[in-house]
Amino acid sequence: MKLKDKVAIITGAGRGIGRAYALQFAAEGAKVAVADIIFENVQKVAEEIKKQGGEALPLGTDVSSESSTLEMARKTVERFGRIDILLNNAAIFYGVRSQKWDAWKTEDWDRMLSVNVKGTWLCMKAVVPHMIAQSRGKIINISSSTVAKGLPSLLPYTCSKGAIAVMTTCVAKALGEYNINVNCISPGYTLTPATMEIPEAHEERNKEVLKDRCIHRSEQPADLVGTAVFLASEDSDFITGETIKVDGGESIC
Repeated sequence: MKLKDKVAIITGAGRGIGRAYALQFAAEGAKVAVADIIFENVQKVAEEIKKQGGEALPLGTDVSSESSTLEMARKTVERFGRIDILLNNAAIFYGVRSQKWDAWKTEDWDRMLSVNVKGTWLCMKAVVPHMIAQSRGKIINISSSTVAKGLPSLLPYTCSKGAIAVMTTCVAKALGEYNINVNCISPGYTLTPATMEIPEAHEERNKEVLKDRCIHRSEQPADLVGTAVFLASEDSDFITGETIKVDGGESIC
């Protein structure tokens, strides 16, 4: 129970990796605000948590909207009294198709950067005043192994995730004096509904990844939750500004 009585907000928690984070945080004793732009999805996740004996608050949140992220923070504090942890998992990836680096449209860039980069910043901006007030907090951002590998076929996504790693370092410097840790996880190619949406493309991509990965097996959402719990817990109190790769060696082979 590493997170017993802690209050966590997890964005993009309606499915895939976000759902896995939410279920594990609850299993570790946290009270979890599960936020997602599709409210029906987080309602289901909240029910799963409650059936396991945990406490959960489902929130319909658009992370690209400042008013929506402020409401997310406000409702969490109203329900649980505090915010100890923010896990910035929400991002545009589901339904994104690979294409040539110069084939992307300007609206693709605008939406990707608005959600993945600005959304991460807005969520931090919304919760940090509450963390400063209690002189403690843990923020976990999510980057991607695509940054280290360089993936022109997913150029806007890869650039957005590179920005997350840089932003993590900058905000860690800004918030250290308030005893707030800001770290980042860099997952590899993970088997989720988003990656498996197109079976043919997924199978081809997974074969390529397995060939280049040090640990020759597919990555599952369960492979990421331990690192997230560690960064959210007191075990990581003297770690900040770091990006931890959890990709089975995918980005170094």
